[in-house]
Amino acid sequence: MSDLTPEEAKVTAWLASRKEAMVALLREMVDTDSGSYDKAGVDRAGQVLARFHEANGLSVEIVPDARYGDAVKARLPNPSANDQRPVLLLGHRDTVFPQGEPTRRPFTIKGGRAYGPGVADMKAGLVIEAFVAAAFAECGGLSAPLLMLTTSDEEIASPSSRPIIEAAAREARCVFNAEPSRLPAGTEFSRDQKQSITSGRKGGVFMRAEFTGKAAHSGANYDKGISAIVDLGHKIPRLQGLTDLERGVTVNVGLIGGGQTVNTIAPHAWCEIDLRYVTAAQRDELVGAIRTIVETPVVPGATGALTIKGEFVPLERSPESAVLFETYRDAAAGFGIGVAAEFTGGCADSGFTAAQGCPTLCSVGPIGGLAHTPDEFLEVESIVPAAQVLALAVMRTAARME
Repeated sequence: MSDLTPEEAKVTAWLASRKEAMVALLREMVDTDSGSYDKAGVDRAGQVLARFHEANGLSVEIVPDARYGDAVKARLPNPSANDQRPVLLLGHRDTVFPQGEPTRRPFTIKGGRAYGPGVADMKAGLVIEAFVAAAFAECGGLSAPLLMLTTSDEEIASPSSRPIIEAAAREARCVFNAEPSRLPAGTEFSRDQKQSITSGRKGGVFMRAEFTGKAAHSGANYDKGISAIVDLGHKIPRLQGLTDLERGVTVNVGLIGGGQTVNTIAPHAWCEIDLRYVTAAQRDELVGAIRTIVETPVVPGATGALTIKGEFVPLERSPESAVLFETYRDAAAGFGIGVAAEFTGGCADSGFTAAQGCPTLCSVGPIGGLAHTPDEFLEVESIVPAAQVLALAVMRTAARME
C-alpha cells in the first residue's frame, strides 16, 4: 500500500510477518478448554493471553471473580497523548461447548480453514487484538493509550463481566469488538472481495417462567388437581404470538419441562423464553407483555412467576459509530478488501459499550462461520489482513480523536 504513513507501514509489515505466530497462539487458545461455566478452564485461557501480553510489553491486570472466569485487562499507556482515554479492544474467551470439547475436537486446519471449539467465536478475534497491541508496543505509531479487555462469560450474557465492560466503555474513546466477520452469502473466501461486519445487533432477554399447580391422582382424584403443564401449554402460543417480524421482535419458548409422574396431575412446570428486539425503547413493553402472560392464570388456581436469567442490550448505530465504520472500511479498501455492514439478530457485549455512549464497531475479527456448532470454521488467510485492517483503523481513529 503506497498511501500508508511510515508508522502505518511499519505496524502492518510487522503484522504481515507474524502469521505463523498468530496461528500458533490460536491453536493454544482453541485447545484450552473454556466453556462459560468452567471457571478453571476460562482462567487458563486468560493466562495464555496474559503471558502473551506480558512477553510483548503490556501491563496486565487480572480482575478476579469467584464464580465465573476472571477478566483480563492489558494496557499500553501513552503518557504523551493529549487525550488519555484509551482505545478499547474488546472480546470474550468463553465458548458454548461442554468440558472436554478441545480433546474431542482439537484445533485442525483443512483446506485453508481452521476448526475447533471457539476458533471463530471468538478466539481468533482475541488473537488479532493481542497481536495488534503487540505491534504497537514493538513499533509505536499509536497516538492514544490502548486497553484490551478480555472477558469470561459473554456466551451467557456476561453476568460478571457486564459492569467491567461498562466501566471500561465509560473510560474509553471508542471500542473495537473482534467478533468474527462473515462472508457474503453464497461466496467463497478470497482476499479481494467483500466481507461483512456488524452495523447493529438486537437486544436479548433470556427468561425462565415457573408455573405451580396442585398434585392429584390422575385416575382417582382428577378433579382435585391443578395442572401447571396445562397452564403452561395454553400460554406458549400466546408467548410466541408476541413475535412481530416487521418490528424485528421475536419470542421463542426454547425449553420446557415439568410434571411429577404420568399418573399425577402436574404440580409444577417451567419454560425458558428468548426475547429479541431492535431498539432499547421496545424492551420494557415486551418484557411486560411476557410477564403478564406468564403471571395471569389460564387454569384456575395455577400461578406463574417470571425471572430474568440474563440480558444483552441492543447495539444501535450512532453517527459516531458510523464514522468508525467509514474509517475501518477505508483501511480495508487499501488492502483490496471491500467491507459491508449488516444488521444481525445475534447479541454481543458491544451493545453494553454502545449503550454507555462510547462509539463502537463490532465484528472486526477474521472471517468465520457456523459458530456454536461442531462445524465452526475460520478462514486462515483472513487472520493477517484482519489484524492489519484493525491496526490501521485504530491508528487513524486515535489520530482523528486526539
